[in-house]
Amino acid sequence: MISDWVELNMTPGVGPRAAARLLERFGSAEAVYGATRAELEPLRLLPEAVDIIIGRELKGKAEAEIGHVRKLGGDLLILDDGTYPALLREIYDPPIVIYVKGAWSECLERPCVAIVGSRKSSTYGQNAALMLARDLAQRGVTIVSGFARGIDAAAHRGALEAGGRTVAVLGTGIDRCYPRDHGKLATDILHSGGAMVTQFPLGTPPVSENFPYRNRIISGLSLGTVVVEAAENSGSLITARLAIEQNREVFAIPGNITSRNSFGTNYLIKGAGAKLVQQWQDVATELPPQIAARLLPPPFGEKNREKSLPEKLAFLPEGLSGTETEVLSLLTADDPAHIDALLDKSRLPIPDLTAALLALEMRELVRALPGKCFVRRM
Repeated sequence: MISDWVELNMTPGVGPRAAARLLERFGSAEAVYGATRAELEPLRLLPEAVDIIIGRELKGKAEAEIGHVRKLGGDLLILDDGTYPALLREIYDPPIVIYVKGAWSECLERPCVAIVGSRKSSTYGQNAALMLARDLAQRGVTIVSGFARGIDAAAHRGALEAGGRTVAVLGTGIDRCYPRDHGKLATDILHSGGAMVTQFPLGTPPVSENFPYRNRIISGLSLGTVVVEAAENSGSLITARLAIEQNREVFAIPGNITSRNSFGTNYLIKGAGAKLVQQWQDVATELPPQIAARLLPPPFGEKNREKSLPEKLAFLPEGLSGTETEVLSLLTADDPAHIDALLDKSRLPIPDLTAALLALEMRELVRALPGKCFVRRM
């Protein structure tokens, strides 16, 4: 019964590794509660945990918990259920129960990529996370992050801006909003077809020891993890290490060598084999081939570049000037063009080029990227 799994998950002293030992020995949560004290004690459980299991002290609380979760519009997924996320089940110590809210099934059926980073992030880091999340979400990738301030919030918002899906993995109970000022973000995620996920029972506060557990779920749900700004010994580096241990891809966006928030990302690139990311294609090309083939234009954008000017611009509204049309014809949706390259190709004076780019950006036909690069919107 699901209540047995929830009861075991709520038992103090029975974390993921202790639960794994119990399940390896007895096969299921139901069987754990049929065990004797003599069978439980050799499994290195705390004496208090053995007493609680033998006495079924949390049985009523677990049954009430299930009812409360469903009143909140949530659900519970247990490890031996076919609805439990397949990628998460593969990790070394998957949570035996996860609490979910929102369109979790639709989110997790898609390819998932985690984007994480510093809470005390720079404008550069937030822009990079938002841009990458937006570009991946536009192409059907679910963005997974930790709902924290800074990079995590930027990643969630980037997915929302693209009209895509995003999953927030919490370090609290699903009935809590932490940080408190993220109430609107939580509402936006759920209203946009996203989901909230946690392993923690209702009412669990945001204590520091919860977040490493949360981090392994972030990486465990995802095909790869992108780190955007991380100081030395940061939680984001823990997530990256967990992703490596889980045999998942690890990516990092390079940062300013004078910034302490760049230590982690630059270290991952230099010393841990992380793939350097400048744009969404850098992530897509490292995903499983069948997924990369769906995301990347065949072959890597050449088909689009070979289109004639009238075909490429057929979708445009009326009213563009000749200069604006010329500049737009030099841009693609796949390959960012630096302003210097546009100057060389267009032979326009710099004031005319920048005016045309600004006009196109205001009409939402062009998007400006960090580093004075531009792409055409899809």
